[in-house]
Amino acid sequence: MPDDVQPSRLPQPRFDADARPAHHTRRGFRNPPGSAPDHGGLGHLWVILRYLWLTRHVPRRPAVPEGFVLSRGAVREGLRRHQGRDSVTWLGHACFLIRLDGRTILTDPFLADYAAPIEGFGPRRYTPPALAVSDLPALDVVLISHNHYDHFDVATLSDRRFPRNARVVVPLGMGPRLLELGYDVTEVDWHHTVMLGRSGNAPLRVTATPAVHFSGRGLFDRNRTLWCGFALEGGGRRLYFGGDSAFGPVFAEIGQRHGPFDLAILGIGAYEPRPIFRRSHATPEEAVEMARMLGARSIAGMHYGAIVLSGEPAFEPPRRLRTAARAAGYADEDIWAMRLGETRAL
Repeated sequence: MPDDVQPSRLPQPRFDADARPAHHTRRGFRNPPGSAPDHGGLGHLWVILRYLWLTRHVPRRPAVPEGFVLSRGAVREGLRRHQGRDSVTWLGHACFLIRLDGRTILTDPFLADYAAPIEGFGPRRYTPPALAVSDLPALDVVLISHNHYDHFDVATLSDRRFPRNARVVVPLGMGPRLLELGYDVTEVDWHHTVMLGRSGNAPLRVTATPAVHFSGRGLFDRNRTLWCGFALEGGGRRLYFGGDSAFGPVFAEIGQRHGPFDLAILGIGAYEPRPIFRRSHATPEEAVEMARMLGARSIAGMHYGAIVLSGEPAFEPPRRLRTAARAAGYADEDIWAMRLGETRAL
């Protein structure tokens, strides 16, 4: 499908075996060529057990640096001051409120207390989301990168106060659940583009891009749905939202095909122990190299500071991001280690 053609709504067409894209398998999907090998099969269960053992002593409620979390009043004031301007607001973890060319975009909505299928179990927030569901503005687009609980939060999306008029764009296989929740949903494959128009405005261009990760919400649905990042283009600006991804050579291809970018928002947390996470999450140093490959002028770190998912110190990622980005030639003003709830102009 050409990049400038809007993919059809559900249901998606079936691929013949001979015409199947390289990242499609008979039962689901796989990472792009050159990626670290997946654990797969029973190896996935072993990884879970090993992870639980290796991180058993990691504190689940780490100390939060003073000034890291803005008050709700300061968050609202920051949004008010940037009203009408292209801007980015970090709501926590991988959830961002992006204003681009007159549109309001929300990424990976996770505003609940737990990243788990059952309230009271699984990773719990140790910092609050910058905005409650009831505080969200009207949304034009919701982007969901994959189906893990800390990115696709049914509790948030089921809340009757969540803005319902937005178009939800998701990777292949996630559409049916969003339809059940009552949303206008479009599924996309890697490198497919949705053109979102509005009367009197040029369309906003949203393109799904490859990522090095996996999907699944249980033990028996691994990689049945696709995962992705998103390239956004509107008003003469280009932004990249990486979702979850490990490092891989595919980022050079993304940069050549969809870049360069004014800002790349990339995961910099959940990377230790490396034998477990090198297949699915990047270190801050790898994120900086990914930004360089993408042709990003600025880099923003995410995927830390909300829930404990791994073994590194909770607030090590932004320190390592600054060090690595400076060494790579980024100026301090182009290294966005944001406070929770902070809004920055593009």
